[in-house]
Amino acid sequence: MVIKVGVVGGSGWAKVSHLPALAGLTAFEVTAVATTKRESAERVAAEHGVPLAFADAGALVAHPDVELVVVSVRAPEHTKVIRAALEAGKHVLSEWPLTVDSAEADELAEAATAAGVAHAVCLQGVHAPDVRFVADLVAGDRIGRLEAAIMVASGGPLGGATIAPELAWGAEPTGGNTVLTIMAGHFLATLERMAGPLAEVSARLPRLYDRVTVAGTGETVANRVPNQVLIHGTLHGGATASVTVHGASGPPDGFLIKLVGSGGTLTATPPRPGTYMHWTDWDISIDGERANVPDTYRTVPFHPTDGPVANIAAVYQEFAQAIGEGRSPHPDFHTAARHHRLLAAIERAAHTGTTEEIS
Repeated sequence: MVIKVGVVGGSGWAKVSHLPALAGLTAFEVTAVATTKRESAERVAAEHGVPLAFADAGALVAHPDVELVVVSVRAPEHTKVIRAALEAGKHVLSEWPLTVDSAEADELAEAATAAGVAHAVCLQGVHAPDVRFVADLVAGDRIGRLEAAIMVASGGPLGGATIAPELAWGAEPTGGNTVLTIMAGHFLATLERMAGPLAEVSARLPRLYDRVTVAGTGETVANRVPNQVLIHGTLHGGATASVTVHGASGPPDGFLIKLVGSGGTLTATPPRPGTYMHWTDWDISIDGERANVPDTYRTVPFHPTDGPVANIAAVYQEFAQAIGEGRSPHPDFHTAARHHRLLAAIERAAHTGTTEEIS
């Protein structure tokens, strides 16, 4: 069975990630794209060989040749499109974050279950081959009992003193596009896939700049979001967790993951500069000895050097398999809602100076 897909927001992020990923998978056929302007929708459709182009997301959702609606617009606009898709009885795959409010994320999860459709959120690090390999090593006691999980990563180009013009709207918390919601959101999902879920957190969210410069313009805009994310916590298994996501004005400068166990230490770093942990393959070692990811973990027709396309393709592969097996894709809206509660707990912990349990 081929799943017919309509992509809402086809001229932005989806153009360089979702559309190429779908083009490489035989289980899907992109039948429609929608943008806010007819001209851009038709241009994207022509570039990707898509038969239908819309300037109205509602028209795409209602079309009979769309079975799965992909939501790849700005986060504040997600809920409207998702609700329309659920009311139309269509499957939904939403970009992360699911929405901009934790309570609303819970409501969307319940609505998706009530609609009886397949629903998923694009936290693609969960399906990265290297992440799944490390998760299996930890679960298989390759490093003994996990005692500590440490992660340091760059959140650039978010969180710095300068911001790109196309990202300036993210300087307001209502935009849902911050170093906490986007960068730490993806990175924490990746870490929890390997080390297990966080049970409690304490945090700091320093805001270093009241105003940030819009690159190339000399103008400044008010900044009401954090520039850094500092988290300490414990995992359900008892191990400690320490996470730092630092803002930067330019591209990311790498990451370091250390999983310390009673029988060894696993370390992961990027093989190439300028990429994020949920986009790329990793250099993995245990006590200084390289651990190579078996080819069996690489299940999509893309290479890690293709950037985010490879792991997003893995999300779609999981979606198709879940539908074929009559189960919910992972991560689904309920997982996304729990992840929103995690980020909300981090914000409360930073505000109150207390330790917050993750519901």
